[in-house]
Amino acid sequence: MNETLKARLGRRPILLAPGVYDALTASLATDAGAEALYLSGASIAYTRLGRPDIGLVSMSEVVDTIMLVRDRTPTPMIVDADNGYGNALNMQRTMRLFERAGATALQIEDQSYPKRCGHLAEKRLISKGEMVGKVKAAVDARKDEGTLVIARTDAIAVEGFEAAIDRALAYAEAGADALFVEAPNSEQQLSAVVAGLGGRLPLMANMIEGGQTPMKSAGELEALGFSLVIFPGGVVRAMAHAVREFYETLTRDGSSAAFRNRMFDFNALNEVIGTNRILALGKTYEDDVT
Repeated sequence: MNETLKARLGRRPILLAPGVYDALTASLATDAGAEALYLSGASIAYTRLGRPDIGLVSMSEVVDTIMLVRDRTPTPMIVDADNGYGNALNMQRTMRLFERAGATALQIEDQSYPKRCGHLAEKRLISKGEMVGKVKAAVDARKDEGTLVIARTDAIAVEGFEAAIDRALAYAEAGADALFVEAPNSEQQLSAVVAGLGGRLPLMANMIEGGQTPMKSAGELEALGFSLVIFPGGVVRAMAHAVREFYETLTRDGSSAAFRNRMFDFNALNEVIGTNRILALGKTYEDDVT
């Protein structure tokens, strides 16, 4: 992808960013043709901690994951930066470390502590003014203007729809590069987000299987006026379903035979991860014994 992420968001078709949580999923998404990746904080919590998305993942754990993904693939990466892991000064440190590690964009939100998944109940918000300060802090801290700031508001579930639009407009004025109104609960609200914010900045939508927002395809969201759609945790839900069935099959049968047509064998997985290519590269650096 030679164009910048900002330029890509300015044209059609809508940009679809699959959720990833490690280097393997990032490489598989890239191989499948993804133009951008979404490093999901929830998915890191699910897979690395085996815990829910309630603010347990630390900034350093996300930095480590960014570096591992970036070492594997150059695909542009939008990173879930939660609420910046603190105040505006923490937000600046988060921007510096995430950008240095290889993030292409940071998504930041206006939740307070304890923060939680945007589709869970009982969220808490910081003030609009405090979030405006965080957006400004993130913009000021980035070294490259190509590193985007995506400002998210969770206000629909806490303060109501009109307050969410008002907050998003304030975050746009503060310098955000794209806007994300989390958890519209109907197609009418999805359309109203575009009506209230469309034309100012690119708009992001979040599709969560079983979440508050009705599931729409990328094409349907593009028709409504969105520029970016993420499917952040779908890969974990698919993986967890398959893994549970694998373990149930293995413990029941004492063998993986019944699952063989639903998995890579040893050689196929090595082909996917490029084992032969890497070994061949290593040989080019071996001592010449002739």
